[in-house]
Amino acid sequence: MKPLRIALTKGRLEKDTVAAFEKIGMDCSLLHDKGRKLIFPIADGKIEVVLAKAADVITYVENGACDLGVVGKDTIMENGSHFYEILDLGFGRCRFALAGKKGDSFYGGYSSKTVASKYPNVAKQFFAGKNMDVRVIKIEGSVELAPLLGLTDAIVDIVETGSTLKANGLEVQDTIAEISARLIANTVSLKLRKKEIEELAEKLEKVIEK
Repeated sequence: MKPLRIALTKGRLEKDTVAAFEKIGMDCSLLHDKGRKLIFPIADGKIEVVLAKAADVITYVENGACDLGVVGKDTIMENGSHFYEILDLGFGRCRFALAGKKGDSFYGGYSSKTVASKYPNVAKQFFAGKNMDVRVIKIEGSVELAPLLGLTDAIVDIVETGSTLKANGLEVQDTIAEISARLIANTVSLKLRKKEIEELAEKLEKVIEK
């Protein structure tokens, strides 16, 4: 039988996932000395790990190139959901927040508002849920610049400690959603390889730090 293929989000989520795999007894030694490779057999060849960017993890899982993926809830909220979200892995914790200049009230006044975000879909859905007509501008780099330059009234972004906001004279004005890493599965794989996937998910669930 071909190995169960899992796409991991490169970077911190990758490291945290590998640590979880090792806690359940998988040999992940190849993932500690990667070089330029992107596909690695682990667990005696029963599992194949693919390293990818967050949005691509979802693409690979949705289209069946990978059976499973580990990706942040932020990427899931922004990029669609044609897959099953089967486990909250508990690491990579942060939150989506609305932030603006310190002392400003985003919800105050009657003028129309503009927001900058790397996550325009999340921002639009949030304001639609509040029946607010807010213009959302997509920014690829440091969104904190937008209100400082007078481009927008506020930003919607991921916040961990809030230190970057504070350093730029911004503060959280509202929390949109709590975020952590999730294990996702391809819809067909979940039917055809149900036993393998469920066994892996159960083992991972036991080592999640509550």
